[in-house]
Amino acid sequence: EGEAFAAAAALDTHKALVHIFFATRSTKKVTGVTDAGLKPRKVATVAVLGGGLMGSGIATALALAGVKVLLKEVNQQFLDGGMSRIRANMASRVKKGRMSQAAADAAMAKVTGTLDYSGFGGVDMVIEAVIEDIGLKQRIFADLEASCAPHAILATNTSTIDIELVGAKLKPATRERVVGAHFFSPAHVMPLLEIVRTRHTSKQVLLDTLELSSAIKKTPVVVGNCTGFAVNRVFFPYTMAACLLMDSGVNPYQIDAAIAGGFGMPMGPFRLSDLVGSDIGLHVGKNFVDSFPQRVYVSGIFPALVEAKRLGEKSGAGFYKFDAKRRASPDPAVEPFIRRSVESAGLLGKVFGGKPPKLSQQETIELLFFPVVNEGCRVIDEGIVDKPADLDVATVMAMGFPPYRGGLIFWADLVGAKHIVARLQQLAQQFAPAGLAGFFEPCEYLKAAAASGRRLSDGRAGAASKL
Repeated sequence: EGEAFAAAAALDTHKALVHIFFATRSTKKVTGVTDAGLKPRKVATVAVLGGGLMGSGIATALALAGVKVLLKEVNQQFLDGGMSRIRANMASRVKKGRMSQAAADAAMAKVTGTLDYSGFGGVDMVIEAVIEDIGLKQRIFADLEASCAPHAILATNTSTIDIELVGAKLKPATRERVVGAHFFSPAHVMPLLEIVRTRHTSKQVLLDTLELSSAIKKTPVVVGNCTGFAVNRVFFPYTMAACLLMDSGVNPYQIDAAIAGGFGMPMGPFRLSDLVGSDIGLHVGKNFVDSFPQRVYVSGIFPALVEAKRLGEKSGAGFYKFDAKRRASPDPAVEPFIRRSVESAGLLGKVFGGKPPKLSQQETIELLFFPVVNEGCRVIDEGIVDKPADLDVATVMAMGFPPYRGGLIFWADLVGAKHIVARLQQLAQQFAPAGLAGFFEPCEYLKAAAASGRRLSDGRAGAASKL
C-alpha cells in the first residue's frame, strides 16, 4: 500500500491536483492590496442593473449568500422577466435537492425590484449587467455617480469593453470606486469571478470586492485591464486555431474529439461555440481582431453561420444539430458552410499543397493549445495577473481546462518551454505563406524561458505590472 501511494504521489496528475488545490486558495492574496493593512468593509446591499441572463444570475448568487439585492430594469415587463429568472434559478436548486423550499423563499425575499434609482442611496455596491454598449454604460455610470453614496462601489460586468472607458466621464474621485466584476455564465453556478482593476481603482475597493467574492462563494482572480482581461484574452487563440485547422481541411468533429476525448476539456471548441452562440463568438472575436491584428486568424465560418441563423443551441443548429433535449449530434447540413470557408481561406493550397493535413491527436492538441500558452505568457509578462498560478486557477474554473493537468501554465511547464517554442516556430514557418506567421510566433517571455531553462510559472521579476 505504501509503495502504491508513493507511486501515485510521484505522478504529474497528483502534482497538478495539489498545485490547483493550493493555488485556488492563494488567489485571495494580492500583492499591494491584501497586505496593505486595510480592513474590508462589509457589502450588505447590492444593486444589480439588468435582469437578463447575467444580471439574474448575479442577483441569484448574491441572494443565496444572504446579500440584499435591488434589481433595476427599464420597464415592468423586463423587471418581471428578471424576477422570474431568479425564481426559476431558486426552483432549480430546490428540484435538485440543493436547498429547501423554505430556504429558497428566504433567499427570494432578499430581492426587491425597482424601475428607478430612488433606493440606490442605501446600497454598498452596484453591479451593472446591461448590453455591451459603451454609450449606454457611460450614461448609467453618470446616473450612478449622482444617485449612490460616496462609498458605494460601482462595478461593471462587461466582458469586452475597456473599463477605463466605462468610467471615463466620471469625476476623478468616483473613478477610484469603479471596478470590473466579470462573472461567467451562468453567474450563480460558475465559480470564478474576475475582479478587474483600472489605473484608478482604489485598494479598498479591491479588498471589499475580494471580501464579497468570498461571501458569495466565488473564487476571485484580480486582473489588470486589457482586452479580454485574463481568461478571454488567453483563450482567444483557441477558437481561432480550431477554425484555422478546420479551414485547412480537418474535420471539426475530429478536432472536438481530440480536444475533449484526448485532452480532457469538457467539450471541443466547435461544441463550445454552439453552446456560447456563434453570434456572440463573432462579436467578441472582433475585439481581439481590433486589439491584436498582428496575431489573429479570421475565418469566414462565423459570419456565414450567423447570416444563416445557425447560432448553435439557442437556434437548434450550428456546427452541430440539437434535439428537443439539447443533445448534440453532427449535422451534415453544415458541410456546405465549412466547404465554402475552406475554399475562401485558401490554406490548402498555400500551406498544404492541396491536400488536407493528417494530424495525430497530439499534433492537434499542440496546434490549438500552444498559441493559448503563448498568449498566457504575454499576460504574465504584462503583469495582467498577480502571479502565474492565478492564470492556472482561472483557466480551470472558467474555461474547463482539466484540473488534473494543473492549469494552463503548470501544464506548459510539464510539456517544457523548449518544445513549445520549437513547435510554435515550426508552425510560424509553415503558415508564413498564408501570412499567418504572427499567429504562432512565440513571445519574448516564452523564448527567454526556453533559452534559460526557467519555468514559465516563475513569473518575471521586476516586470511592469498592471496591478
